[in-house]
Amino acid sequence: MNKSTFLRLGAVALVAVLVFAWYRYRQPRFIVGDRAPDFEVTLADGQRARLSDLNGKYVLLHFWGSWCGPCRAENPSLVAIYQQYHGQGFEIFSIGIERNPNAWKRAIQQDELSWRYHAIETGDFAGGTSKLFNIKAIPATFLLNPEGDIMGVNLSPEQIEKTLAERLAGR
Repeated sequence: MNKSTFLRLGAVALVAVLVFAWYRYRQPRFIVGDRAPDFEVTLADGQRARLSDLNGKYVLLHFWGSWCGPCRAENPSLVAIYQQYHGQGFEIFSIGIERNPNAWKRAIQQDELSWRYHAIETGDFAGGTSKLFNIKAIPATFLLNPEGDIMGVNLSPEQIEKTLAERLAGR
């Protein structure tokens, strides 16, 4: 093998390692089957809430931002899912990753995010809950069963709706 071929193979290997490392860095810390860790935050209404307050319900832990186009695009679907399944034991717990609290509040109103559990973390994924879950990109979601176990990570709204339909049928 000549020197230039060896250098090319080395460069390809280095790029592959860097791509893999970047991929792993951006992955949420928890996967399907893990127990979601408990946390406590201050909600938009000023009250304190813990994730464990929702034990016994199906919960969508939803990391999003008012500035995030894909987040805003999926919000109408999440609103429809919430309206359909809230009365059957489903709740959404949203964590806004924000620099501008006023934009966050406006987005909640504009997108008609009617659930109670809204918290904000300022900065670029530097908040305690974002760090706990290793959130590096949004939207990011974790669908939890009533025991607090993760049933799905980064599911599409269609997958969330399908899972809830299967689990909550007849409730």
